[in-house]
Amino acid sequence: MGTVTPADDLARRVAEHLLSREGTGPAWGIAIEEAREGYARISMTLRADMLNGHGIAHGGMIFALADTAFAYACNSRNVTAVAQAASIVFLASAKAGERLVAEAREQASSGRSAVYLVTVSTADGRKIAEFQGLSRSLNQPVLDPA
Repeated sequence: MGTVTPADDLARRVAEHLLSREGTGPAWGIAIEEAREGYARISMTLRADMLNGHGIAHGGMIFALADTAFAYACNSRNVTAVAQAASIVFLASAKAGERLVAEAREQASSGRSAVYLVTVSTADGRKIAEFQGLSRSLNQPVLDPA
């Protein structure tokens, strides 16, 4: 990995701040692997209480992981942004004990809106889902600038 830029350092601090204020991320064991401007990669290990009646990862858990990566990426510039719309396509199942990785990348930005693509994969690279999110900036900082 190269030199960490001030923008990427800010993105990491924003992601850590958001995670520290959530009840969900810590409860699910979400770990921030990387956060940069317009980008976030996070992970969580599936537990038995995250499975559906078929014994595979509940779609809501996969969506929540992708949505969390999306949140960290779209707030990475220290401007509060929220989801305006999101959709997901499930490609494969995952089981308890597997570590899922969600990687969010900014695709386009215009004014107060931006589009992000989040790929959810197993640790060995098997694709589980593709998520697309549209964010809307609220024009206020996430972190207090003082």
